[in-house]
Amino acid sequence: MEGTARRRQQPGAAGAQPGASFLQARHSSIKADEAAGTAPFHLDLWFYFTLQNWLLDFGRPIAMLVFPLEWFPLNKPSVGDYFHMAYNIITPFLLLKLIERSPRTLPRSMVYVSIITFIMGASIHLVGDSVNHRLLFSGYQHHLSVRENPIIKNLKPETLIDSFELLYYYDEYLGHSMWYIPFFLILFMYFSGCFTPTKAESSMPRAALLLMVPSGLYYWLPRGMVSVTGRTDPSLMGSLHQNGKDLLTWSQLQPTSRYLVTEGQIFILFIFTFFAMLALVLHQKRKSLFLDSNGLFLFYSFTLTLLLVAIWVAWLWNDPVLRKKYPGVIYVPEPWAFYTLHISSRR
Repeated sequence: MEGTARRRQQPGAAGAQPGASFLQARHSSIKADEAAGTAPFHLDLWFYFTLQNWLLDFGRPIAMLVFPLEWFPLNKPSVGDYFHMAYNIITPFLLLKLIERSPRTLPRSMVYVSIITFIMGASIHLVGDSVNHRLLFSGYQHHLSVRENPIIKNLKPETLIDSFELLYYYDEYLGHSMWYIPFFLILFMYFSGCFTPTKAESSMPRAALLLMVPSGLYYWLPRGMVSVTGRTDPSLMGSLHQNGKDLLTWSQLQPTSRYLVTEGQIFILFIFTFFAMLALVLHQKRKSLFLDSNGLFLFYSFTLTLLLVAIWVAWLWNDPVLRKKYPGVIYVPEPWAFYTLHISSRR
């Protein structure tokens, strides 16, 4: 009886052993890949990522100057809006491709939720930014708050001012938060897998060094806009054409850049992500793990951006008007406010 029982248990035990060994081998192989596997430098993805950022973000104001104004009336999307739409499609696609190449297996649910939130936030910002650009043609001044703007403060009924403040909230706060919180989160998740136990692999190729400069500059100065200069009478600034005459000339349209990291709450997200990266690097160094070429590229790009922001803040440290607009401990003035205050007002 006992021998029969043993023989009955043996097939089950024998059948469970290959399955258990298979799972154990698979689990150990994944761990080995994550610990020892290092990805080569993703020159194609980083190049496309940097190119589309500069072309679709920084290139927006240039495109708005090149294309005739009559092609894009104020009640229709501008060429810059179409650039923004392309950015909202291409950027999440490149982020997904970047995550696919991560040597470390990342949580898919978090990645998918982050990408969906990114697209929604960028789309909210697209609408708010589009209306904001059109307000510039009516004399809106960015260095002033919504209620202090000459074209806004006398609106009747006064509840219209609340609507413009809501638009500003969607553009500058909700849209930016839903856009850049998942953006920096995805970059950090990818960064967490960019470590190698081999010291010799902790270096960047020459192509990465060349690409690092435009990449770091992008985080400091993207998002373009077009401003109107030389206008003193807001009543003349409601449309591009009136009675068959042009109200705006090319000399009155000037490109200016709205910087990324220096845009209000985005700086907080950036600096938090940077120090989280720095803490992770120090933590992994204790385990004798070093950044690979992709991690070094991302980390040094952020370092360059932080250096440029520090120079920017030091230059405008004693500006009384900007100090009033940006009170608080963290003083990072937004360049579009500097432009409308010190540059466009002189033309």
